[in-house]
Amino acid sequence: MTARRTASLGGLVLIVLVALNLRPAITMVGPLLGPVRADLHLSGAAAGALTTLPLAVFGSYGLLAPFLRRPPRGETLLVAAMALLVAGLLLRLPHAPFFLFAGSLVAGIAISIGNVAMPALIKRDHPGAITAVTSVYSIALTIGAATASAVAVPLADLTGGGWRAPLALLAVPAALAGLAWLPRALRTARAARGAPAAPVARGAAAAVWRSRLAWQVTAFMGLQSLLAYVVFGWLPTICQDRGMAAAPAGYVLALSSLTQAAGSLALPALARRLRDQRPLVLAVAALSAAGFAGIFWAPIGTVWLWTVVLGLGQGVAFALALSFIGLRAHDAAAAAQLSAMAQGVGYLIAAAGPLAIGALHDATGGWTVPAVVLLAGVAGLAVPGLAAGRGGAVVGAAATENMPALR
Repeated sequence: MTARRTASLGGLVLIVLVALNLRPAITMVGPLLGPVRADLHLSGAAAGALTTLPLAVFGSYGLLAPFLRRPPRGETLLVAAMALLVAGLLLRLPHAPFFLFAGSLVAGIAISIGNVAMPALIKRDHPGAITAVTSVYSIALTIGAATASAVAVPLADLTGGGWRAPLALLAVPAALAGLAWLPRALRTARAARGAPAAPVARGAAAAVWRSRLAWQVTAFMGLQSLLAYVVFGWLPTICQDRGMAAAPAGYVLALSSLTQAAGSLALPALARRLRDQRPLVLAVAALSAAGFAGIFWAPIGTVWLWTVVLGLGQGVAFALALSFIGLRAHDAAAAAQLSAMAQGVGYLIAAAGPLAIGALHDATGGWTVPAVVLLAGVAGLAVPGLAAGRGGAVVGAAATENMPALR
């Protein structure tokens, strides 16, 4: 194995280590929500806010990044993200609701930093394999989320039935990921001392935000994330309302997560056979529409089949949304700016999904109207997806300054 391939493989391992930590702080809370509510005497609204609050700040760093005069390098951002994540996880442990919510907020901000930094790093370090590496990254995100959900209750039982121990244990892999990235961050910082990073051109950053293609990528990211978080928040409840017992309804959600990983894994093989990504967008829309329709209206015994269909579509959609950031960016600088925009705005859109669907369900007393709205969302997802999948490039700071014709 050549030195270059060894370095590339090592970089991929580091990407996976971070990705595995970017969802468990959120997904482990759901299975433990009962003990948390009983211990801290939380109302239903407060319990709902506990899971929504981190999602609301998932894109916070993305909204801030364009205004930073000298944005930190990607390696530094990932080390900082893991350190902040450890702090947020530990902050949730004291016996007071304030610390639980404050820690969740800090953890969400830490995750937002990792969310934004990673696509730009992939564009810079793996320019010839953006789709493949992004798929590995998205699979690791999914595995981390699903594993945390699966082991939350067994870990609580193993450690005496409390909710604090499982949440505290999440700090261990986060700390290990930060330590693994630290040598690379220090090397990058030393190498950059003689040639400091150029300030971000505000006009170039503004040009990305004015780009129609950038907004198409952002809309696709936001809508697919909204649909995914609706599934995460409401799929077990939908199954239970249709007559399924609580435990199997939880297994349906786990099956959805596993098939999303399979969909992400399939993306590189599918993308290699296509000239652009538009056929993949149509496949995502078709699979998602069929999956949602089957889950809501087909006989409940077939929900497993429709969950697989929906999970495959959403897995491809998530990996494709992340791939768009690298594929549509002209260079690593543009990828950083596009990542900040797409995820900063996209996760704000996504956070509204579970709340809106819950409000529609309460207002109408059933799932028919929410189902129709979700199908409309799937149709809406195809519009920016087809435009983003057609090709083109979003130009970043360096290209805007040195290649005016691309502005």
